Amino acid sequence: MKTYIAQRLGIALLTLLGMSIVIFALLRLAPGDIVDILFSAAGYVNPDEKAAILKELGMDRPLYVQYLEWLGQILRGDLGKSYRYDLPAWQIIKPLLPVTLELAALSMVVAVALGVPTGVISAVKQDSTLDYVLRVISLAGLSMPSFWLGMVIILGMVTWLGWIPALTYVGPRENLGVHLVQFGLPALAVGYRSSALIMRITRSSLLEVLREDYIRTAWAKGQAGGVVIWRHALKNAVLPVITVIGIEFAFLIGGLVVTEKVFNLPGVARFLVDAVLWRDYPIVQNLVMFIAVVVILSNLLVDMLYGFLDPRVRYG
Repeated sequence: MKTYIAQRLGIALLTLLGMSIVIFALLRLAPGDIVDILFSAAGYVNPDEKAAILKELGMDRPLYVQYLEWLGQILRGDLGKSYRYDLPAWQIIKPLLPVTLELAALSMVVAVALGVPTGVISAVKQDSTLDYVLRVISLAGLSMPSFWLGMVIILGMVTWLGWIPALTYVGPRENLGVHLVQFGLPALAVGYRSSALIMRITRSSLLEVLREDYIRTAWAKGQAGGVVIWRHALKNAVLPVITVIGIEFAFLIGGLVVTEKVFNLPGVARFLVDAVLWRDYPIVQNLVMFIAVVVILSNLLVDMLYGFLDPRVRYG
């Protein structure tokens, strides 16, 4: 196990190094930079002033020097300074992380709570009316964008209840009830979409397991249906489901852009778009690296769970 973890961590570090090169290069390939944007907004270009700002921001140096300096800053725990706000990048990023992580976690709780039980029911009741209804509902979840569903939820509440969620972010220490409602609605919208995928994976995986000989043997021995389904069948069908849950969580960290915009939540995904538009390199680079770290750690955690959930999995 230790050897396996060490190997995976080594691969993760190489992956992050490759990601850092790709992130750095793609940002510089995009036309213009923050200095061009500033002078474009002002309506004139003074070459001397432009050169002075480039030098002040360190953007006049060779690209490989800028890249190595960024890597050195990461290793020292210094994320640099925002070009746009002239503040330490960590000072700007820090309050954004809890918002996105909380929304992603709540969305996954909703997704798992809806997706796994409905997937089990659909598999057990295969080809029944209930199975077809649940499959249609899952297809609807896969078809509807979460941000569109979020807007429908807001419009429905305004129309039917005459009430609208808080338009400004409310922290849990300010008002826990308002905070839970503010996060519960987008979590429901996003979680419904993810639950549809989890439901279909759970159903297909469980159907394969239910055809195995040891399941038929359990039925023949007269074991209770709940024991056969939840203890024997689902336990052996859960590995693909765990994989999808890990991938979906990692996807949500960087995929909540429009949802955060619709519900006016100050999260990482929403802020990342603004940073890209302003070519705020330190902010963009560090936020995308954070998303890459979450993806890699999610996959590593999923691999570790395999060994606990399935004794047949062995790590060399």
